[in-house]
Amino acid sequence: MTLSRAGAAWRSPALFAPERLRGWLTDPRSLTARIRARCHRFHVRPLYLGRAAADADEACLLGAGRGLAMTREVLLFADGVPVVFAHSVVSMHDVRGVWRMFAGVGARPLGELLFADARIARSPLAVRRLDARHPLFRRVRAAGISVHEPLWARRSLFMRNGRPLLVTEVFLPAISELAP
Repeated sequence: MTLSRAGAAWRSPALFAPERLRGWLTDPRSLTARIRARCHRFHVRPLYLGRAAADADEACLLGAGRGLAMTREVLLFADGVPVVFAHSVVSMHDVRGVWRMFAGVGARPLGELLFADARIARSPLAVRRLDARHPLFRRVRAAGISVHEPLWARRSLFMRNGRPLLVTEVFLPAISELAP
């Protein structure tokens, strides 16, 4: 399953990523590890964990219909500055099954768990530009981040036992201050 079929604005990062963010948007390795390697202090601030209506394109990718999904939103900080807003979604059925560890992650980086488990496979990355009309842009603002210009995001599916977990990472302006 491609990530662009369900949400037509999500595209291949190699073709659409802006130069200043290309390394961040195209690297398929752990974003957590990449940020940690470029700062002295890294931490995760949990913002939300609970049931929420999945967006139509998210529900399509999860095969979950338009119902509720378990959603986790966090900010990733590098040296005290927020650099990424992460939004992860899994079907309610799967959070009680193959992805049950999702609900107990807390302030730990989800990426540490995903990349440490050899049973988990990652789909290719897809990217898009988010403007003020996009729900994730509005969630970034609701998290207290003052942004006025469009933001870039990437997303991918992590598959475990054939069941998907969708992770979307929205790059905040301060990410440009970290070495590429």
